Amino acid sequence: MDASSPLHIAMFPWFAMGHLIPYLHLSNKLAKRGHRISFFTPKRTQSKLQHQNLLPHLITFIPITVPHVDTLPLHAETTSDVPFSSYKHIATAMDLTEKDIELLLQNLKPQIVLFDFQHWLPNLARSLGIKSVQYIIGNPATFAYLSGHTRGIHFTAENLMKPPQGFPDSSIRLRAHEAQRVVTASKFEFGSGITLYDRFNTGTKFADAMAYKGCREIDGDHINYMKSQLERKPIMLSGPLLPEPTNSTLDEKWDSWLSGFTTKHVIYCALGSECSLNKSQLEELVLGLELTGFPFLAALKPPVEFDSIEQVLPEGFKERVEGSGVVYDGWVQQQLILEHPSVGCFITHCGAASITEALVTSCQLVLLPGPYSDHAIAARNLGSRMKVGIEVEKGEENGLFSKENVCIAVKTVMDDENQVGKEIRENHSKIRNLLLSNDFESSCIDGFVCELQSLL
Repeated sequence: MDASSPLHIAMFPWFAMGHLIPYLHLSNKLAKRGHRISFFTPKRTQSKLQHQNLLPHLITFIPITVPHVDTLPLHAETTSDVPFSSYKHIATAMDLTEKDIELLLQNLKPQIVLFDFQHWLPNLARSLGIKSVQYIIGNPATFAYLSGHTRGIHFTAENLMKPPQGFPDSSIRLRAHEAQRVVTASKFEFGSGITLYDRFNTGTKFADAMAYKGCREIDGDHINYMKSQLERKPIMLSGPLLPEPTNSTLDEKWDSWLSGFTTKHVIYCALGSECSLNKSQLEELVLGLELTGFPFLAALKPPVEFDSIEQVLPEGFKERVEGSGVVYDGWVQQQLILEHPSVGCFITHCGAASITEALVTSCQLVLLPGPYSDHAIAARNLGSRMKVGIEVEKGEENGLFSKENVCIAVKTVMDDENQVGKEIRENHSKIRNLLLSNDFESSCIDGFVCELQSLL
């Protein structure tokens, strides 16, 4: 087709805010180039996304009624509505929308549909003459690492602890506890009668192409490795999906509190909307923050068995850090907090969106990977390979960290005289300058569009 012809693309992300929002960010960047987007979203969740639709004349939300599953609370639509143990039931509910999605695609007639966990979508789209692209928001290094281990075999924890043959970087590997978690997760039923492993692999097998959030300058080696594993399957990169400038301002209570401290002196700690530590590890984290001697703002979810973060804090902790430390269990404006001049360090779970937000700021990164393999390999990629952050040391077998480990990592990146910290700051600055350079992301998106057009 003519390279200048606008596309009509349907977006069908997994029912989790951490997937819906990056898909909407990509939609905004495509719509800026005149492409039309039909964005499938659970009906009640649409209001949470509406304010991030920057071009509503080109991006149309298509509300989906999520069928009720007996094992879910009434009106549950996304993973934000349920504990981790019920995510598999959200997958069941999503799969029950298949007939509705088929009718919508018949009526909307997009040329391409982007999806992630809907393993049944590629064959459905093919029957309607629509191209399908499995678009993954996670770190390409993760999928390169796992693809090298999983071609036609059932992998073991022992194998997963070593990079696969031909993998481009030997510094990236899984720890024992992480490898075992991958093996367990691969057998985990995710939906009715299908494992998470088979769900993802089926989508990969039958999609017309694969696409990842990333750029060739950073992820090129891993994409080339995946191409060698997947043979003739087209693999694309959408660009890093940098956060759009926001017109909103930071809430007065946080702006006022942060402004009371020296420039680049505050630690911001956030482990994502779907990641919660157990009580003992949360205690170690907040005590580690206290041990650094720096002021801190920690946005943390309480452990699943507790109703509030207040119930989990160590005895006497709140009184000791009053005025210089806050632990908060509500939603915060992360992008604006990271941009605040007083914030100098970001402790992150290494979720894809958080990493992108962090890399374009001057906050130094402390890596405390969450429970998923994507978090772990992202931490190795950023810490061992790119050397733009430092990972908190954890036990090889049990994955536990101490307050001392947290303190050491923070002080390493915050100390101007520390040679390791200096190297990290320099590398981070180079990546930041690359991502924010003139026309860098724009050229990534333009290249992505050309590759989508080549499918038609």
